[in-house]
Amino acid sequence: MTELAAAATNPDLSTYGPWAVIAGGSEGVGAEFARQLAEAGINLVLVARKPGPLAETAATCRTLGVEVRALAVDLIDDGVTEIIRATDDIEVGLLICNAGANTHSMEFLDGDLLEFQRVIDLNITATLRLVQHFGGALRIRRRGGIVIVGSLSEYAGSVRHTVYGGAKAFLRIFTEGLWLELRDYGVHVLELVLGVTRTPAMARVGLNFDAPGLTVSEPADVAREGLAHLADGPVWIVSGNTESVARRADLDRANVVLGAHRAMARLMNLDPSADSTAAATPNGEALHG
Repeated sequence: MTELAAAATNPDLSTYGPWAVIAGGSEGVGAEFARQLAEAGINLVLVARKPGPLAETAATCRTLGVEVRALAVDLIDDGVTEIIRATDDIEVGLLICNAGANTHSMEFLDGDLLEFQRVIDLNITATLRLVQHFGGALRIRRRGGIVIVGSLSEYAGSVRHTVYGGAKAFLRIFTEGLWLELRDYGVHVLELVLGVTRTPAMARVGLNFDAPGLTVSEPADVAREGLAHLADGPVWIVSGNTESVARRADLDRANVVLGAHRAMARLMNLDPSADSTAAATPNGEALHG
């Protein structure tokens, strides 16, 4: 194994301790972030809505010898305040924002504006509050890291993801600016862009992992790659997805959007020639694992 490969497999995570906060840390990629950080000896604050999977992940991480605080809260319903209260006596060196979903999968003109606001509050408002709170302490200490989990959906518009995709695109631009603001303070900032990942959330919405030509990532590999490249911000695209992102950057936006629409239809085992609802998933959570 080369020195570079060894570093990627076993990165030195000590600079991100002694505690890490993971929003969306109960299953999938979030749970793998938790397990790998626990193996590195970093204590954890795990945050998620579902108490069952949260308790299971917390118990697994405790067996690895670290302290774990589990918070079953909803980030929309003032869960951020609960997180701040629960961490006021510890030093947090790493924030991972993995919580995000398309909780109102509707075509925009048919949807409820209040529900779309909840999509914005979950994906954007809660993230900004967490970053401002924990980022301030990281800047003072001049070390640590912030990871914001992104999605291929931020690179092209999609039916029933007008608000969700826009929110993820906002977060990429936000992360790039934050990276500039913190790079002289020794604080690493990264948006980790995920493609299709074999997570419980993706399985629940029935995505076709066996679609021809589809790149499917495993949660453990995604988390490992994100931690290994935390210092390589502002954006890191998970392996196997760089060509897809490059295609979506083409200036012929109609071609890009229609192509992404057809690809999503194949992923959902739907007819790609069907109407505009064909390529919509029932839960955008699946789009970023």
